[in-house]
Amino acid sequence: MRVKGTGRKAIINARLLDPVAKTDKTGGILIEDGKIIACGADVTATNLPKGCDIIDAKGACLAPGLVDMRAQLRDPGFEHQETIETAGQSAAAGGITTIIALPNTEPVVDDVAGVEFIARRARKVGLAKVFTYGAVTKGLEGGEITEMGLLHQAGAVAFCDGIKTIASARLLRQALSYSTFFDGMIVQHPEEPELSKGAAMNSGELATRLGLSGVSPLAEVMQIERDLRLVEMTGGRLHFAHISTGLSVEVIRKAKKRGLKVTCDTAPFYFALNENAVSDYRTFAKLSPPLRSEDDRQAIVAGLADGTIDAIASDHNPQDVDSKRLPFAQAAAGGVGFETLLPIALELYHNGHMSMLEVITKLTIAPAGLVRIKGAGTLDIGTAADLVLFDPDHPWKIDPYQFWSKSKNSPFDGRLTQGRVLRTIIDGREVFADPSVAEGA
Repeated sequence: MRVKGTGRKAIINARLLDPVAKTDKTGGILIEDGKIIACGADVTATNLPKGCDIIDAKGACLAPGLVDMRAQLRDPGFEHQETIETAGQSAAAGGITTIIALPNTEPVVDDVAGVEFIARRARKVGLAKVFTYGAVTKGLEGGEITEMGLLHQAGAVAFCDGIKTIASARLLRQALSYSTFFDGMIVQHPEEPELSKGAAMNSGELATRLGLSGVSPLAEVMQIERDLRLVEMTGGRLHFAHISTGLSVEVIRKAKKRGLKVTCDTAPFYFALNENAVSDYRTFAKLSPPLRSEDDRQAIVAGLADGTIDAIASDHNPQDVDSKRLPFAQAAAGGVGFETLLPIALELYHNGHMSMLEVITKLTIAPAGLVRIKGAGTLDIGTAADLVLFDPDHPWKIDPYQFWSKSKNSPFDGRLTQGRVLRTIIDGREVFADPSVAEGA
């Protein structure tokens, strides 16, 4: 049922998932002027203001819009792979209402003008809300630190060097120290550069059999262990992106117990796939970091379940056809992730590893809290009505050629999964509706 009206909007008969209140119950939400003005069991068809637009959720899950803390939008500079508009469309189809974009565009987001350009372009497009990381080093070259304070004032929510490791211990120490003056966070791609140079996949028996150069899982944990010493020296906040190994989980777990200001995220690739996905030289499964062993995959699942891993990010990395249709060793690494983020994350729920609310927390308020975006990832009264309505049990087969993203390089191509976004709402505006719930359905 959908009743059209003017002014206020209401979503009723939903399974409300509130990661802040930690509640999972039946109820509804009332929206006015793009804000949530009521939320709970008392929002029903019988007590709504006259003239409301009413959406009957019919028992579907209603949660805060997803907050994706690691994505490459490719705009400006690489618009043949993705633009802010196509990324926004793809994000909306995936239930993502807030994106934090990496700074490895052309030009690099290493000055105030770059931060302002991304914000201005995203406002013009009017889809997902886009925030950006500022670069740690000028031009992402690892040589000279940027004016991080000015970037922070301009709106950069945290700092990283994109897909590059901050290799210099001196420079990372400087960045961590500098960031303490405004409670900033440094995000590290944890991979020892010399050990990973030229590697195409995870090292081990499979790499040997395929004749491909491999990078040891130790390259990841070695970088993490060095950087944790710098956190001890400076007291700064350090976040490790897309961790992929059991050793990394173990080291970060111990660091947290010692009280260090360290957090981490992972991506669906690393808890849903293992290195066997590349056994037929399938370049869509070439990622950075690479897919690891089954033991590592299980350790990532355990790290999510026990809270060691703070958040789940899409790690959206669009690549054009020419970049992937190459011999495996020469093909570009990366996979698109917006439209598979929710259904693959829900596998943690369907397989009994986490509750529904725990999964949603990793996708909403947890990443929003890490990058200090107020009002995102919550159903609190007075916050923006950024919402996703989804059916957690809807079965479907992943077909990247049906994606809204300009690039189609998904390692989940052909995977059978459960969980479908029905509607995505941003500031009270419906920006996506699945055809099955289109007008009149």
